[in-house]
Amino acid sequence: MDPILKVENINVYYGSIHAIKGVSFEVNEGEIVTLIGANGAGKSTTLNTISGLLHSKTGSISFLGQSLTKVPPHKIVERGLAQVPEGRRVFLQMTVQENLEMGAYTKGSSGIPADLEMVFTQFPRLKERRKQIAGTLSGGEQQMLAMGRALMSHPKLLMLDEPSMGLAPILVEQIFDIIQGLHKAGSTILLVEQNAQMALSIANRGYVLETGKVVMTGSGLELLESPAIKKAYLGG
Repeated sequence: MDPILKVENINVYYGSIHAIKGVSFEVNEGEIVTLIGANGAGKSTTLNTISGLLHSKTGSISFLGQSLTKVPPHKIVERGLAQVPEGRRVFLQMTVQENLEMGAYTKGSSGIPADLEMVFTQFPRLKERRKQIAGTLSGGEQQMLAMGRALMSHPKLLMLDEPSMGLAPILVEQIFDIIQGLHKAGSTILLVEQNAQMALSIANRGYVLETGKVVMTGSGLELLESPAIKKAYLGG
């Protein structure tokens, strides 16, 4: 079976800085695949290139068998690929429910009530706070809201960019429990995460990025047990 997402030999530049150097990887339907690496390794740049926010000089990105080259970001969302951005980026002045409704902008309004109920089933906390202004939520609640907003578009692939960033350890565990719950409910997930231990412990497969290159790949378990990974990322 063809992968749901196939990234081949992409090279991305910020001006004269070569940020992504020949990166290739794939995600199969039903998997959690994680990209791990230090700050500045190119993880978020890779996701933003898949989403159409940045462009690669070379190579190709295909999603569900179709090229994403030159497809504008909103059309990529329509095709079933949603990104939860680093830093959450919720609309701080809007209510929880208004934020969620913004996630359905590619779908039209008819299915919104049912989709809201679907998200509220996944995130009961958001249901309790549906009328609350998003800027008054805690960091963990804002992360739930960003994930719920992405789910409103019924993505075939959900990309999560640093979902645990800035959260207390107990909330990090909660967010990873939610990610596993979404996966069990049928979501295919591409996870970018600095917390390598947590990411690899739930991932089917992982790719290690260093200075814009993939330097290692394997199952989540293989990478967790690798002496090189333990030394570099797990404090072992």
